[in-house]
This record gives sequence, structure tokens and C-alpha cells, in this order.
Amino acid sequence: MNAPFPETHGSAQKLPLKVLIAAPRGFCAGVDRAIEIVERALDRYGAPVYVRHEIVHNRYVVDALRAKGAIFVEELDEVPEGVPVVFSAHGVPKSVPAEAERRQMIYVDATCPLVSKVHRQAERQIEAGRHILFIGHKGHPEVIGTFGQVAEGEMTLVETVDDVDRLEFPEGQELSFLTQTTLSVDDTADIIAALKIRYPQIVAPKAEDICYATSNRQAAVKDVAPEADLVLVIGAPNSSNSLRLVEVAERCGTPARLIERATEIDESWLEGVATIGISAGASAPELLVREVVDRLSQWRAVEERTIISAEEKMVFKLPRQLME
Repeated sequence: MNAPFPETHGSAQKLPLKVLIAAPRGFCAGVDRAIEIVERALDRYGAPVYVRHEIVHNRYVVDALRAKGAIFVEELDEVPEGVPVVFSAHGVPKSVPAEAERRQMIYVDATCPLVSKVHRQAERQIEAGRHILFIGHKGHPEVIGTFGQVAEGEMTLVETVDDVDRLEFPEGQELSFLTQTTLSVDDTADIIAALKIRYPQIVAPKAEDICYATSNRQAAVKDVAPEADLVLVIGAPNSSNSLRLVEVAERCGTPARLIERATEIDESWLEGVATIGISAGASAPELLVREVVDRLSQWRAVEERTIISAEEKMVFKLPRQLME
């Protein structure tokens, strides 16, 4: 859309810019819980507290916790004796807490309860004699953690509808499916439909595995994107739920960009843009949203509006060892 009057700089009048902020956005209950777990562990045990993998996929959050005394490592063998370790919100294979117990380590599990629910479902499906088809993205920490709940060979990864066509299970084999919690709602629905056509006997989870926060943030972007000329999603490039928000906006026909911080925004992005939509992945703090609005205000006269598509009141309990 073209602005009604020419652009001027300095103290002169700025071009108007409508900024539509999607709600819900940003931190979910699982991320809030994971960050609080690290902070409480630091208070209880003192620095340093080690964290296996990024506690959540956000550089700002990780750097802030590092400044408080958290040390992030990839594997337990990097953790010295006698110091506590926290497992990330994405979940870990069973072998990780088993190794921690063998070494008599103090550990706190910050796995999101909704991811833990998928882990329990996986165990139940195997106990029932079913092979699991797991819908997710290869290499994602959540997928690695879920595969690590069952014996090797008891679960098969499915990433696309084309993968469904390549499956070679015999007719009548006992099958079930589960999904990563941070997937595209629409893509996952297509894959599930293909699985049910291919294997009518397949057993579905009792409730949808894609978490409420992922679904709500995607729905919110669907409400904002059609009204916008550009959508900015605040999130990390390794954040599955943030990447899905970019895809959702683009499927609405609106260009979208994933950014980690406001400093990445270039004024040239605003050429021909009258309305911008903003969302944030589940690991991105609200502070970064305000940072983006402030940067846009440097160049344009911002008229801000929040579009609310759902209310979220979910809260997860902290581990008992940090509440005593």
C-alpha cells in the first residue's frame, strides 16, 4: 500500500505505520516454568548451575541466565562433579537422567509438562504393542528426547506427506501416531489425514499433541497477516514454533521475516508498507516485542493495535525440589 504523503526525515512529520500485534504471542507456560526453574536453582544452589542444551531457544534469554551464573553445555560429561544441572524444556532421552543418577548428580528436569505428556503416551503405546509413527522434524531436541523414551526401532519419524507414501508396514500391523508439540497445525493435519488413509487401523493420541501455545500463536498470526503488508516474527532460527509462524503468515499471502532482535530490521523493509504485523515465538520475551515497536517508531508514526484471538491462563507447577 502506498502512503498518502511523501516521506520526510529528522524532525519533520513521519509517514504513518499501523502496527498490528498478535495475541497470544511470546512466552508460554512451559517457557515461563523452565526459566523460573533455572533462576530458582541458582538461588537454591548458588552459581554455577549447569544447563544441558539451551533452556529454551532464545539467545536473549540464554544470555540473561548466563549472566546470572548459568553455564550451558551440550552433554552431561561436560558437567563437573558436585554441581547441579538442569535439563532443557525440550525434554531429554531416558538415558540422560539415568546417567545423572549413576553419577549421583543433583539434577532438575525443566521438560515442558506437555512434552512429558507425549513421552508418557509413547511408553503406553509401546506397552500396548504398537509401533509409533512420530510426526516431527529430524534433529530437533524434542524429537531426540521423545525417541529416547523407547527402545531403538520402536518409533519411526514422519516429516512430510511424502514420507507417509514411503512407509512399508504390513496391512494390519498395530500402529499409533504421536507428534512434536511445536509443529504447523495445518501441515500436521495433512500428514495425519494421509496416515489414516494409508493405515485405517492407526491409533490416535487421546488429545492433540501440538500444544495450546503453538496452536494459539498460529491462529493469532492468521488473524493478523491478511491485514498486513509485512509480518515480523520475533524468534530464534532454531525455534520450531517461531519458524512455523513465519510459514503461517506466508500462507496467508503476506511476506514475513524471522528476526531475533530489533536491530536486524532495516528501514528499507518499510518501503511501500503501511501495515506491519508482529508476533513472537513461545521463547521470546515481551521486552523484544517492545524493542521492535520502538525501532519502527524511529522511522514512522506508529499507530499500535493488539488483535486478540485467544486468552491464555495456563500455569505449570514447579518441580517439588525447588518448592521445599
